Amino acid sequence: MAKKNTNVDKEQLMEEFKALVADTEQLLQHSAELTGDKAEELRGQINSSLKRARQALSSTEQAMLERGKEALNSSEEYVREHPLQSLAIGAGVGFLLGLLVSRR
Repeated sequence: MAKKNTNVDKEQLMEEFKALVADTEQLLQHSAELTGDKAEELRGQINSSLKRARQALSSTEQAMLERGKEALNSSEEYVREHPLQSLAIGAGVGFLLGLLVSRR
């Protein structure tokens, strides 16, 4: 379930950034023609686009931190419930990494 939410958040974030890039490119193309008040309006639009992107990043960051904490808690719980299996898994992974490192 966490993977589904992560993928949805990732897709939403990518869509937001694509929209931001498109908006910014369009605004920059029009900026060559604008001066005075119109330039100020353009800067305001660019700032609002950047604020939206920052908010999207912040919300995604918070969601990822929460999922990371959940994963950490789940792994700690598993280790407490199955200490010998966890030790065996850790030893196996260490052995495999040792084999890989020694071959290079």
